Amino acid sequence: MSPRANWSYPTAIRFGAGRISELADACQAAGIKKPLLVTDRGLASLPITANALDLLDAAGLGRAIFAEVDPNPNDINLAQGVEMFNKGGHDGVIAFGGGSGLDLGKLIAFMAGQTRPVWEFEDIGDWWTRANASAIAPIIAVPTTAGTGSEVGRAGVLTNSQSHVKKIIFHPKLLPSVTICDPELTVGMPRVITVGTGMDAFAHCLEAYSSPFYHPMSQGIALEGMRLVKENLPLVVADGSNLDARAEMMSAAAMGAVAFQKGLGAIHALSHPVGAVYNTHHGMTNAVVMPPVLRMNRPAIEDRIARAADCMGIGGGFDGFYEFVLKLRADLGVPDKLAQLGVGRDRIDEMTAMALEDPSAGGNPVKMTTENTRALFEACI
Repeated sequence: MSPRANWSYPTAIRFGAGRISELADACQAAGIKKPLLVTDRGLASLPITANALDLLDAAGLGRAIFAEVDPNPNDINLAQGVEMFNKGGHDGVIAFGGGSGLDLGKLIAFMAGQTRPVWEFEDIGDWWTRANASAIAPIIAVPTTAGTGSEVGRAGVLTNSQSHVKKIIFHPKLLPSVTICDPELTVGMPRVITVGTGMDAFAHCLEAYSSPFYHPMSQGIALEGMRLVKENLPLVVADGSNLDARAEMMSAAAMGAVAFQKGLGAIHALSHPVGAVYNTHHGMTNAVVMPPVLRMNRPAIEDRIARAADCMGIGGGFDGFYEFVLKLRADLGVPDKLAQLGVGRDRIDEMTAMALEDPSAGGNPVKMTTENTRALFEACI
């Protein structure tokens, strides 16, 4: 029987198969009377989205939808969404989809009432205090993938359409008021998306667990999240209708996002510029760059990874864990090199500079330098 529960960590989560039926009630709980559902173009025409709109319509909440969301959402998408939100007189956002729809939906709710440019709220120091907190609209998050964990996060990733640099926008009120995690919504994911999002969840947990910063709660959550991915990602790839495994993967995704408040590292510092420049899938990019980053970080994390290998039932110390990662990638069909995702060598210097500026770089257990970061790109491509 699929897990079914309510919990609050760190926000109110309605978890279980079929709980999308509570969407209108979630709006009421969040004080939303005229929601704008934000999703990506691919999801906009699918039955799960039509069903969500039907549920809203039946409750007298309308069926407004914004779907001009790129795979790596940018400031142009955001401006269009804010315009639709304000012109439509909406009072809240339902962020519906994978990381792209969730992040942009949250940022539309955030920016609809602000007067400063979005870039002034980057996750730097106390920049978030510049925002007018009272003007931030309530958010309901409905993930349809199991990877990003944005449904339990206080930030959104946005690409600058001019510089092609990804920025993390942060504010405590970007945390959704209510999250509905319904594993039935993930059943129709294509295999490649299931793999990419699942490996994204694993990367979040792995980097949070490896981060040198002190946060034992996050470290414990990350360890269990990695175990859940190990046990369940192969199952959902083999049988997409396995609701038990789908539910566990949704848990792992949320756990990864909760855990990475402890920090991320070079996996994400590399994948952010690759995604911004070449528009690759974020989770799949993480999966490709994972082994070279593990090798570089080995001196700083060998003992910790050995403990994780024991806890996850892998054994064999660091080498056992590393071989597990390689086998998992191979079994799931993850490309071995970034070149297979269309990434070339001509922009390595540019991406190296971008990686070193990425906020994730500061959480890597081995200090990232121009030399070792460029070498990582060379090894990954």
